[in-house]
Amino acid sequence: MTNTSTIARGGGNSPAPGRRRRSSARPNRASGLPTWAVPYVLLVPGLLVIAGLLLYPMVQLAIMAFQKVGLAQIRGSRPAEWVGWANFERVLGNEIFWTALRNTIVFAVVAVGLTLIVGTAVGVLLNKLGKKMSLFVVIGCMFAWAVPPVAQGVIWRWLFDADAGVINWALNLLPDGLSTLLFGRADWTAEPWLNDAFTLYIVLVFCVVWAGFPFIAVSVLAGLKGIPAELYEAARVDGSGAWRTFRKITLPLLKPVFAVLTVLSIIWDFKVFSQLYVLMNGPTNREAFNLSMYSVAEAFQPPQKLGTGAAISVILTIILLIITVVYVRQIVKQEEMS
Repeated sequence: MTNTSTIARGGGNSPAPGRRRRSSARPNRASGLPTWAVPYVLLVPGLLVIAGLLLYPMVQLAIMAFQKVGLAQIRGSRPAEWVGWANFERVLGNEIFWTALRNTIVFAVVAVGLTLIVGTAVGVLLNKLGKKMSLFVVIGCMFAWAVPPVAQGVIWRWLFDADAGVINWALNLLPDGLSTLLFGRADWTAEPWLNDAFTLYIVLVFCVVWAGFPFIAVSVLAGLKGIPAELYEAARVDGSGAWRTFRKITLPLLKPVFAVLTVLSIIWDFKVFSQLYVLMNGPTNREAFNLSMYSVAEAFQPPQKLGTGAAISVILTIILLIITVVYVRQIVKQEEMS
């Protein structure tokens, strides 16, 4: 007869002697890797793809920069000849390189600054609008951002065309006195905007800013949505104006956003090629070269000098790395001081 006190204590469900109680947890079926190593193992496929698409071509580019590679080497009739630093010496000793470097830096400074200013202004405006109107403006802006770079160049080349351009037509509609007062001339018929290096880069700045500010605006809008409304209400109670509120509240809180946007804009604008190629109608005007255009012209215009073009690309990559590292270090120092 079963002891009722034993059943009450749960003794009736106790396992038989010599048998273990089964654990309710599932057994670990991992491959024996430590827990800390699992995330890194999961990153391996992505790293392999990046290495195949980016790292391997960059290594090949760096090797080619120290070689003489022309049409014969491309055809395989001759092996590539190792020339050491000769390609870099040839590039740095060419006046076109320094003209292209100046054009690249000046254009990037102007384009990045204007893109950030216009994008921030539009982002603040979007934050003030209602939901429906803000969505409508965002969709309209993103149409410009979604246009491919080659199509951007085609659009702005048509706008500033000397014979059939809309800009010359619109400027000719201005009264002669007003046009002379503003621009120093009244007749804009057949004005060749894209022939001179200075005016060509003005058009390029318009093209890049037009296509780049929507991304800045949407990013700034996302950052503004994360700022507590109580801060603006407190500033309004204290009598702070719009500009003071922006400097004291909005700008400091959006510093991380602006840091990322500035780095991305610098990288993008330093490497502008497609828009300039279309506006220039190919590498025709050497005075208007930037480093990207100079690299392509050296590599693919007869006689082909792929080693020299690779050397220019390596120099451009090093300049971008230096600028990015210096800028990021300054941001980190400011964050530590604050």
